[in-house]
Amino acid sequence: MTPDDHSRAAADLLAAETTGKQIRLLTLRHPEMTMDDAYEVQNAIRHSKLAQGRKTIGWKIGLTSKAMQYALGIDIPDSGILFDDMMFENGAEVPAGRFIQPRIEAEIAFVMKSPLGGADVTREDVMAATDYVAPSIEILDTRIMRVDPDTGKTRTVLDTISDNAANAGIVLGAERHAPDAFDLRWVGAITSRNCTVEETGLGAGVLNDPAESVAWLAKRMSQYGQKIEAGHVILSGSFIRPVECPAGTEIHADFGDFGSVDVSFA
Repeated sequence: MTPDDHSRAAADLLAAETTGKQIRLLTLRHPEMTMDDAYEVQNAIRHSKLAQGRKTIGWKIGLTSKAMQYALGIDIPDSGILFDDMMFENGAEVPAGRFIQPRIEAEIAFVMKSPLGGADVTREDVMAATDYVAPSIEILDTRIMRVDPDTGKTRTVLDTISDNAANAGIVLGAERHAPDAFDLRWVGAITSRNCTVEETGLGAGVLNDPAESVAWLAKRMSQYGQKIEAGHVILSGSFIRPVECPAGTEIHADFGDFGSVDVSFA
């Protein structure tokens, strides 16, 4: 793909976000697309949003569980960018029409107190740079069709990365914990939709340790000359499958002693 291709794909995705009308798979338009191309499209989206006055507040890590990696035929996670207009208060109602096909995932969020970057970042570096950890819900959306109507082809990880890793929103729980207050591998959540349990999972599902997921992100970003900044929120990866959230959905994620998070969709 050329730089013009990257810019055009980003513009199409931004238009889809604004209009609520999904675009067709970029991997059909550009069968030669590589992972570097996908991140270049994502980066073009970032530049456009910053030019519109948005601010970067953090990053999300996706595809951290083996189940999701097997489903997409990959062996590494992906990442996306959090912007300031993606933050919702705990217990908020998402307005009707805000998203196209919203889904949610339960995750452990890291809020950083110091920058973190470089090719040799370790778990210990992550813990030292973290201000606190908190329960969270990530809201996913897709500006790209999940299945192409003409060919039946499903979107690939390259489509998802281009689409800012399907990132759409974040809800932080009220609880704040020192990063070493809990064994994060054993922090889990019971996630309910309209009072019915839909998914359960443990932090160990995220690369065996959510802190290792944050270290992976810092190392990946270093390849592109980027780093995690102080104050950034890092969604370390989901340990449940995505839960569909059509209109009228109420979500409650119970993390036990770690806290809880609520969000609803009008």
